[in-house]
Amino acid sequence: MILDIVECQKLLEEAEELEAIRAYDAAKAAGDEAIPFEQAVREIERDRP
Repeated sequence: MILDIVECQKLLEEAEELEAIRAYDAAKAAGDEAIPFEQAVREIERDRP
């Protein structure tokens, strides 16, 4: 099976959105203290492969 570039980009965007949803769910379940959005973005970017 070969994907065209548009379909590939769509799948990547959906995977990133799912990653964000899972991170949000994990954070809510942990009950940790809230941090500023900018700090959260820095930490997410730092931890990406």
